[in-house]
Amino acid sequence: MAKLTKKQKEAVAQIDRDKLYSLQEASELIKSVTNVKFDASVDLAVRLGVDPRKANQMVRGVVTLPHGTGKDVKVLALVPADKEAEAKEAGADFVGLDEYLDKIKGGWTDVDVIITMPSVMGKLGPLGRILGPRGLMPNPKTGTVTMDVAKAVTEVKAGKIDFKVDKTGIVHAAIGKVSFSPEKIAGNAKELIDTLVKMKPAASKGVYMRSIYMSSTMSPSVQLDPKAV
Repeated sequence: MAKLTKKQKEAVAQIDRDKLYSLQEASELIKSVTNVKFDASVDLAVRLGVDPRKANQMVRGVVTLPHGTGKDVKVLALVPADKEAEAKEAGADFVGLDEYLDKIKGGWTDVDVIITMPSVMGKLGPLGRILGPRGLMPNPKTGTVTMDVAKAVTEVKAGKIDFKVDKTGIVHAAIGKVSFSPEKIAGNAKELIDTLVKMKPAASKGVYMRSIYMSSTMSPSVQLDPKAV
């Protein structure tokens, strides 16, 4: 096991491992224990009482964080010519179709989100091997395949994120930056947690919200009290 640095030891010492923190307490503490020189991301890991192997217990969706992500999200709008102006006005960073499909075929994936229309999905199918592993494949369930391209672009730029429970039953999501105030971090975290609660599958039995941990890039994690949030 690697030895902890002095700063890491100081950060760990601030966290009571036997305590379950409230959202506000955790949001304040995560700012205190983060010692990196850049604006670290704040992440939430929520373990759910579901079996992701069963289709009727899959938890996947989208949520618009009230205070945004703190990240400049690069959006590619793959749309026909008659929709290009609409996408540009909404704030898309890259707009077009065939030229960007060719770039992706060549290995270009320098974007965070791709938004497109149902009529274009047939052309995107062959690119699944490139986009799928990077989490960039548009999907109607996450609102990235839509007729209302402008609305989708605006929402993503404003802080809309998608999430999906992994094979171990955990939802991981970035909910902001350490530079955010504790109130904004807590507000974003609560929005995600509330959304997950509303999405509880009917087939899920027993305790649904099993554990919640908040952390930042390279920081120790803080355990939240699921009942309190």
